Amino acid sequence: MALALADRPELVVHVVHDERSAAFVALGLGLSGAPAVLLSTSGTAAVNFHPAVVEAGASHVPMLVVTADRPPELRDVGAPQTIDQSHLFGRSVGWFHDPGVADWKLAHTWRSLARRAVDLAATGPVHLNVPFRDPLVGRPGQLPPGRPPQPAIALRDNGSASVRLDAVRGVILAGGRGGVSPEAITKLAEITRWPVLADPTSPARQLDLSITAFDALLRHQTFVEANRPELIVRIGRPAASKVLAQWVADCAGTGTVLVQVGGPGVIDPDHQVAAYVGPGALDSGHVRGAPDAAWQDGWTAANARAEAAIDDVLDGLAALTEPSVARTVARHLPPGAQLVVASSMPVRDLEWFGGPLARAHANRGANGIDGVVSTALGVALGGGPTVALVGDIALVHDSGALTALHARGADLRIVVVDNDGGGIFSFLPQANDLDGRRFEQLFGTPHGTDVIALARAHHLDAATVTRPAELAARLATPGPTLTRIATDRRENVELHKELNAAVAAALG
Repeated sequence: MALALADRPELVVHVVHDERSAAFVALGLGLSGAPAVLLSTSGTAAVNFHPAVVEAGASHVPMLVVTADRPPELRDVGAPQTIDQSHLFGRSVGWFHDPGVADWKLAHTWRSLARRAVDLAATGPVHLNVPFRDPLVGRPGQLPPGRPPQPAIALRDNGSASVRLDAVRGVILAGGRGGVSPEAITKLAEITRWPVLADPTSPARQLDLSITAFDALLRHQTFVEANRPELIVRIGRPAASKVLAQWVADCAGTGTVLVQVGGPGVIDPDHQVAAYVGPGALDSGHVRGAPDAAWQDGWTAANARAEAAIDDVLDGLAALTEPSVARTVARHLPPGAQLVVASSMPVRDLEWFGGPLARAHANRGANGIDGVVSTALGVALGGGPTVALVGDIALVHDSGALTALHARGADLRIVVVDNDGGGIFSFLPQANDLDGRRFEQLFGTPHGTDVIALARAHHLDAATVTRPAELAARLATPGPTLTRIATDRRENVELHKELNAAVAAALG
């Protein structure tokens, strides 16, 4: 199979030494909209694909997984490198199929099989388990004759073609991978005059109508009480902010109507969604509302004061901090570059403090840090400069992505916030409920890895910076590069408190 794929001039082959990393590279490539073919040998090699397949399934990222397998006569008899690969990835894949050992008599079915696999893989991972018999080295033959193109099939939205939103005080929550265009979100906001609370994974983040400091605003009880909506329209996946999630649940529990638009899948962790609407309903041009300009203007004015307060605090600090790293990366992302951010503190800092320029992909389907550097590598291999904003544990966990990175020709610029441990746990009750030694042992988990030495061991340009201007200069340098910013977890918690207090003071 590898020889057959490498024989096709229209395909680009990337060899990744670690199967888990390879799967996340395929995930990154799949963000372009076309599924990458992810190929491995049998046994535990295939098992290592599972984390990325789970993420692709939860985020509906295109992916075509092809695992080699032993022929039926070598299964369940103790043959080496043989495990049960049937439905190996469970419900994380949209379709599993084992076509059996290749038989030229059945060649006329191969095109149909390929078409079905690729079509289904366009909306999430598909798993083909392909057994082979000896000899395992062959010469790729001619493909079966192709079929004429089929006419396009237009799919109608299953939701209502016309959505009437009669509420005056509404809020639009815009998250990633909702299947709704920025133009449709803009039109909805203009018609309803409702604020748009958009996280960086949504294309709506950079709209003029977007409320970017929503996490800080919703920590201010006076603002919350004065701005309780009658209706919330949530598009796509939820944001990272726990404060926002709690606010939505509280509103829905006290009379606010919650409407979910688009997927992926069912998104209702609090079981409070009153209605589901397909994304096509917002693109239909039939959305109607009852606008009140004062409602949106109140949110917009508060957001402007919050952003100014955040700027005042961060601009007054000479050294880089975790929030200012996120803000600097958002403001100095190279032209045409894509940003991939780890689903822990980096995505939260980008969401809360990145400002209106923050835009990124994050593996938020399963919300894990696993494979984030490999995902960014896959994005970079798809073309164009790519920045990865990660923590030290995410980097160390996915260090296999650094293997041969210097020789790949990928413009990947890795920014590592290094606080020697799991920074997000310092914001959770464990940090106060446990003594320092036990907390560090089980939750802080310092590892002591020299990430600069790790990067240089892989022949990468690596450096530590301390000031925003230095980080901006490193972001402008073509990759592969690694830039480290050292931070302190305790000081980071205090800075977050200071930023939220500054916003509260600005709101009055």
